[in-house]
Amino acid sequence: MATLGRPSAAFAGDAGEPDPDVRTLLAAATDHEGYLTAVAALCAARFLLPVVAIGDDGGEGPDPDRHAELSAAMLATADGRTALPAFTGLDALQAWRADARPVPCRLDELAVSAVDQGCVAVLVDLAGPSPLVIEGELLAELARGRRLVRLDDGGWGWLYAG
Repeated sequence: MATLGRPSAAFAGDAGEPDPDVRTLLAAATDHEGYLTAVAALCAARFLLPVVAIGDDGGEGPDPDRHAELSAAMLATADGRTALPAFTGLDALQAWRADARPVPCRLDELAVSAVDQGCVAVLVDLAGPSPLVIEGELLAELARGRRLVRLDDGGWGWLYAG
């Protein structure tokens, strides 16, 4: 049985409010440059990973013989590909699935989980207000613990601890 770790002290007092600057950048991610700018901002953002109860959820009221476990929510396509949803605020998570419980985390943690679970993408705020998909080599680099950064010359590069 998998268990959830304790939330980091970095999230103490976090009420799940979205960062308005991050939301603005997500809304502006309408071209390649805007997309990369949004992903770079997300590298330092707090996310909410939705976890849901799976197992015996039948009946009403408490039942000591009923068993359920919490698991990170994943989405699957008809051809079997999977993606990990993540949200920038409690409002977006609840718009997607009101019964999901939020677990605060960082993008690199999400990327590692997605890659470890064989997911092809992380879906940010998939129910809105401004959805964004992180996939492919970008997802792989994030899972390696790297952060996308804008370089002094205006280009893009990866920041990582060597």
